[in-house]
Amino acid sequence: MAVHQPTHRSGGFHLPSFRRNHAASGPEPAASARTETLTARACVFASARVLMGFVFLWAFLDKTFGFGYATRSGKGWIDGGSPTEGFLGQVAAGPMESTFHAWAGAAWADWLFMLGLLGIGLALTAGVALRLAAFAGTVMMALMWMAEWHLSDGSPSMSTNPFADYHLVYAVVLIALAAASAGDALGLGRLWARLPVVRDHGWLR
Repeated sequence: MAVHQPTHRSGGFHLPSFRRNHAASGPEPAASARTETLTARACVFASARVLMGFVFLWAFLDKTFGFGYATRSGKGWIDGGSPTEGFLGQVAAGPMESTFHAWAGAAWADWLFMLGLLGIGLALTAGVALRLAAFAGTVMMALMWMAEWHLSDGSPSMSTNPFADYHLVYAVVLIALAAASAGDALGLGRLWARLPVVRDHGWLR
């Protein structure tokens, strides 16, 4: 006589199926969180980029028109003032003292400095050519850092740190923005990267 043993299968309990569904649905929250994190990170970098752009653009505008902040009213570039004469002429220490004195007030130095401020500011604000902006900005910040070692009377500059002052911090931020492609969010970085000349020359990115 055949004995039929119960199989103990329950139609309402599908543990393997439940686990598959759980495994399948598991990555979705992780992917969503990862997307949100990337979006938040991109927005943070984009905000830093725009703020840095304003730093350079404001310096250009103030030195050009003499708004009365860093540049006194009536002493702007359009009024005949020199953006480099006062700053470089007061250097009284450091290995480039004589070089900075020779540059102070020179027309080529004024134009190069002001075009650098404008170009870097526009590039950062628009989110394009960040590698070029980072290189030019780093060179500019390094020169300004050396120029501010001491003032004309021999006293230390107003920097609160003998090494890591704001010039070096700005340089590091510029490099970080370029490395993170910070122009892709809230900027024209993606459109810029599609241009044939930019695709062929990565240093323009």
